[in-house]
Amino acid sequence: MSGMDVTRFGRVGVLMGGSSSEREISLRSGNAVLKALQHAGVDAVAVDLSSDWAGKISSSGIDTAFNLLHGTLGEDGCVQGLLEVMGIPYTGAGVLASALCMHKQLCKQVLNHAGIKTPVDITLQSDGPLRYPVILKPVAEGSSVGLHRLNEKADWDALNIDMTSGQWMAEMPVKGVEIAVAVLDGKALPPVEVAPKSGVYDFASKYTAGATDYFCPARLPAETLRYCMLRAEEAVVATRCSGAPRVDMIVTSGGEPYVLEVNTLPGMTETSLLPKSAAAAGIGFEELCLRILATAALQNRGVGEHA
Repeated sequence: MSGMDVTRFGRVGVLMGGSSSEREISLRSGNAVLKALQHAGVDAVAVDLSSDWAGKISSSGIDTAFNLLHGTLGEDGCVQGLLEVMGIPYTGAGVLASALCMHKQLCKQVLNHAGIKTPVDITLQSDGPLRYPVILKPVAEGSSVGLHRLNEKADWDALNIDMTSGQWMAEMPVKGVEIAVAVLDGKALPPVEVAPKSGVYDFASKYTAGATDYFCPARLPAETLRYCMLRAEEAVVATRCSGAPRVDMIVTSGGEPYVLEVNTLPGMTETSLLPKSAAAAGIGFEELCLRILATAALQNRGVGEHA
């Protein structure tokens, strides 16, 4: 972004790593953004968090946080609450939106209430789903961690999942084109079509080179693309997200999008979906990083609070 005064952000800490199953993905995103910010003249430093988060953030002396922590603690409202208490503006969704979107079942309820379609839930019992096929996934994980397509009872038995934890959910598969619609500061970017060669966009398809083909913009009619972009913007408003969330959806042959989830902190490697969408809109990776940084804010300072 030409003309941006990057000194107004002070020292920027790129929060990365974390302690979730997505630590390595977070480090990849964080290092890519750190390099871009430094190249743009931002006083940016890496803050690798795995233990004593408050101590490490405090000792880093940062004025602003660029949050790239994926998964538990980093994406579910926990670190957002810590930053609010510490008075450090941060990128991404606030405490409420982060917690909501990380819990896929609660997020679905909010989206459905807003008139946004999501896949039909299938009841899970101790001996498996009530019907097949289903998409089985953890209630609160990201990066397609733990995602499985179960076609029959034998698939369920092979997983040997403990259902007493209540941490799993099942949905009826939706047949159609899978797309990801990034929404930058409230405005949808061109959708990316995700075409996994395995037929399921799971962790392996997402992070194995050559396992998935990507098309941006997605290979859908122009009016369908516009409609999906509108629905993505509505999903972001309904969940009170900010920054640059990504709305993942499947579009049926009739052109109707079904929202799979709202990802509040999408990956930011140079080959991730959000940068692909930005590039299609003429926004380079460095500019994208700066535009996300410009959205950093404290979001829980409301009426009646005294700083």
